[in-house]
Amino acid sequence: MYQLIDTHAHLDEMENLDAAIEKARDCGLIAIIAVGVDYESNNRVLEIAEEYKPFVFPALGCHPGNLGEAMPEIEHNFQFIEDNIGGAVAIGEIGLDYHKKVISRAGKDTQRQAFKDVLGIAKRFGKPALVHSRYAWRDAFTLVQDSQVAKAVFHWYTGPMNVLRDFVSEGYFASATLAAEYHEEHRRAIKGTPLENMMLETDSPVVYRWGTAFAHPSEPADVATVLEAVANLKGIEPSVVAHETTENALRFFGLSKEFGK
Repeated sequence: MYQLIDTHAHLDEMENLDAAIEKARDCGLIAIIAVGVDYESNNRVLEIAEEYKPFVFPALGCHPGNLGEAMPEIEHNFQFIEDNIGGAVAIGEIGLDYHKKVISRAGKDTQRQAFKDVLGIAKRFGKPALVHSRYAWRDAFTLVQDSQVAKAVFHWYTGPMNVLRDFVSEGYFASATLAAEYHEEHRRAIKGTPLENMMLETDSPVVYRWGTAFAHPSEPADVATVLEAVANLKGIEPSVVAHETTENALRFFGLSKEFGK
């Protein structure tokens, strides 16, 4: 059993959180980063982190899919993030999403402005950024780079390799998910990401292999399966992948191995 960290999970959306946490501990996880997506989610993430302290650590975010066009609501969430930043290990989930369904709710200009503003919070308080970049890979990277945020991870990256090479050259990270078992663009990204720039995640409780007989909601314990998939893709022993990605996560989030299970 390896010591692992799920660096991106939506624990506030889990149906049976107690069971999921217990299973994660039993599978060797030493920490979970619980991400928020809006004001309500951020509130719940802080509560969960307090309840499962010191195993769950909160990140406070503003997901592009949860924006809408109402700036007062967005600004209210940003104020909440600033007011509670001391208890968070990161800012996330934040970013851009140019899928047509998301753009119909929050246009590109609204998304970009919100992303700039929340990256400013991350920069000002010295927090890492957990970046969503679907169909907006180059724009997302450019805004992160312009913000001068010291640490960023492009979660579940499936974009062009030239963008990946650019953000890796800046010292940023990509994270691997269960899609490493089957999604060609994600598999290609994992192969092209140096181990020193990689972390593992589940994005729980997202359903992988949607529409197939293999579809099922994910949970943090599934990060062990992500580990095996990454090891197979890169031709590296799982023990090495586990050690390197866990050390990466500890440094990225400023955590210590001393927090107990």
